[in-house]
Amino acid sequence: MRLLYTFCFAILVGLSFGQDVINPRPVTLAEYEKVKTFTIKDLDKDTYAKFENAYILDRYEMRKPYFITGDDGQKKRIDLYKFIAKEGMQELGIVIFYTNEKGKLFTACLPNFTADSKVWEKYFEDIHAIDKVETNYVLKLSYILSKEVGFQLYKAVNQGKDLAKESATYGNDICFPGDQEVLLADGSLKLLSEVKTGDRVITINPETKVNTIIDVKELVQHEARNYAITRLILTRAEENLTEAGKEVLLYNKIIEATPNHPMQTKSGNKEIGNVTEGDEILCLNTQLGTYEAYVVITKEEYAAGTQKVYNIIAGEGTPFVMNGVMVLQK
Repeated sequence: MRLLYTFCFAILVGLSFGQDVINPRPVTLAEYEKVKTFTIKDLDKDTYAKFENAYILDRYEMRKPYFITGDDGQKKRIDLYKFIAKEGMQELGIVIFYTNEKGKLFTACLPNFTADSKVWEKYFEDIHAIDKVETNYVLKLSYILSKEVGFQLYKAVNQGKDLAKESATYGNDICFPGDQEVLLADGSLKLLSEVKTGDRVITINPETKVNTIIDVKELVQHEARNYAITRLILTRAEENLTEAGKEVLLYNKIIEATPNHPMQTKSGNKEIGNVTEGDEILCLNTQLGTYEAYVVITKEEYAAGTQKVYNIIAGEGTPFVMNGVMVLQK
């Protein structure tokens, strides 16, 4: 499956009024590498620290830490600090201290919007490297940063590129990649590409949220082409403010389909390519067996490479559950 967690940015626009220069100045690659070596002795007490008499780390908006527990039941801690150049008090970025349940610390630095592309490329590499060893690191980080500084992480590296140049196909094929997982009647999951006629799948009434069981009539396969694919990342969060910080239970879903595949959102049926960040979509809570509204926090579109795409036929207009997300038939 294509690597999930690569990013680009949109961040903190801070133009200085009445001046001809951009404030803040760009962080250099050398500074970016250097700040990752800075440490805070006590994250519970130290809100301000100086380094080399040239840089400052200042706890972001004096926020207490976040303690995030994901679907895996593991609690992580995230602390945010502003990275400031002492000369001119220029804010160069945000340092992220991420502590896992074993006490291991991972440090990353989100550059400011003026940073050179080489700095951003290094940031992408660093985040991806952490995500390889810390499952769902990016999902947790994306949630916190989107709440605190109001910009969208979680954009794939293809976002904003001209997909036509990458030969992505936009056609009439309304389908899913074969590695998406379908919820069967017995509660198990099956790769879409392996679904067969006669398999029994769960369908859901969007109004009553009641399950019924239906038989698959046919698995439609479309020829292998380099399809354009839309990916949605959805989340549901339960927050509780404590003396230590903000406790967050974070649940996430990821769904992919060709841009013209229909989805049902709270605001009505839309093609997945027209779904917007902030839309709500019904998803399955696997722990409780109930259906709840998840919010789309990120939408991206990319050229997926040559592959077949598939769609289930199991009764006209019948919704079914794919990757824990309620989807519609074409």
